Amino acid sequence: MIRIGYALTGSFCTIRESLEVIKELVNKGYDVHPIISYNVASFATRFIDSDETIRLLVEITGKEPISTIQGAEPIGPKRLFDVVVVAPCTGNTMAKLANAITDTPVLMACKSQLRNQRPVVLALATNDALSANAKNLGILLNTSNVYFVPVKQDNYEGKPRSMVADFSLIESTILKALEGEQLQPIILCAE
Repeated sequence: MIRIGYALTGSFCTIRESLEVIKELVNKGYDVHPIISYNVASFATRFIDSDETIRLLVEITGKEPISTIQGAEPIGPKRLFDVVVVAPCTGNTMAKLANAITDTPVLMACKSQLRNQRPVVLALATNDALSANAKNLGILLNTSNVYFVPVKQDNYEGKPRSMVADFSLIESTILKALEGEQLQPIILCAE
């Protein structure tokens, strides 16, 4: 059974889509343990609020989310997960990961996993992937054991620098990452 640490960060417009992916993974027999950022644990937005997110995560996985840095730290040393997935992965999380900033449970989960040379899968959802965060994307594309769910521009006319992962490819990306390979192509054609 593949053990997945599944982390959610604050791209709130994609949280429900990510919850559906978690449900599919659990239904297929994966052992999924949720991890949430401080913002996911505390914000109420027009898309979803923290209480509902946590309730649904527990309902789907049967597990309380890891929601503290201390709770995430043992992930790597104890080899708790075969892979850590961050979906959605905000531009803020991507920037901090690229620059070795570890100030949330999700970032600690990634750091802990990576320092033990285990795979981390990122499913981007950020309005600045092709602008201010492009340099961070480049850094992480060149970082060992970091894999990306293929992305596309989600609204190239209205938000020309925004990119969102194709969440339907999370499972395929996980399986490739466990083989030490990046699912290709990384950049998909915009619709």
